[in-house]
Amino acid sequence: MAGLRLGILISGRGSNLRALIDSCNAPGYPAEIALVIANRSGAEGLKYAAAAGIPTQVIDHTAFPDRAGFDNALDRALRQARVQLVCLAGFMRLLTPGFVEAWRDALVNIHPSLLPSFRGLHSHRQALAAGVRITGCTVHYVRAETDTGPIVAQAAVPVLAGDDEDSLALRVLGAEHRCYPEAVRLIAQGRVRLERERVFIDEPASPAAILINPPPTPADL
Repeated sequence: MAGLRLGILISGRGSNLRALIDSCNAPGYPAEIALVIANRSGAEGLKYAAAAGIPTQVIDHTAFPDRAGFDNALDRALRQARVQLVCLAGFMRLLTPGFVEAWRDALVNIHPSLLPSFRGLHSHRQALAAGVRITGCTVHYVRAETDTGPIVAQAAVPVLAGDDEDSLALRVLGAEHRCYPEAVRLIAQGRVRLERERVFIDEPASPAAILINPPPTPADL
């Protein structure tokens, strides 16, 4: 089903990309992936996109003298593909304030913590060091400051005794694969409202999944 046109930016394996591809292929999902862009030719996610028949493009950041030039190339490619929502999915490049502003409220990211806690790199290491009992992931609109912006959806994940970074990361990744497609669904359905840098969800679903807020609708479980 055609719907909101997504542009996915990746740098590596593309596991969240795969989750979005699977969701977009499901009947009734209100979005489609128009383009996948990687900043590395060896990004594993490009293979998944190509196998799904999705247009792909490599824009190598090392081919540009500065970040602005790279971001301008990204912008041109996304607009040529008529992208309406840009989704960062393991995209390991800092975007310039100009790019972020050009795509304001049409640019989302998923971060492996319950923001505003544990921003930046090594979020699982930070969570373990802090001794928290619950961590998780956050889908948020992107702003110029790293890992900030209005929160669309979050999924909570327990921290278990004996967890290390790898085991915790794997558990959080499973939550990411549920949370990101649900957040995109809400945006594509027009149910997300931004007011004074805070997200409100129109017609919230009944609490069918405790660890996702807002929860998926029962039909989506």
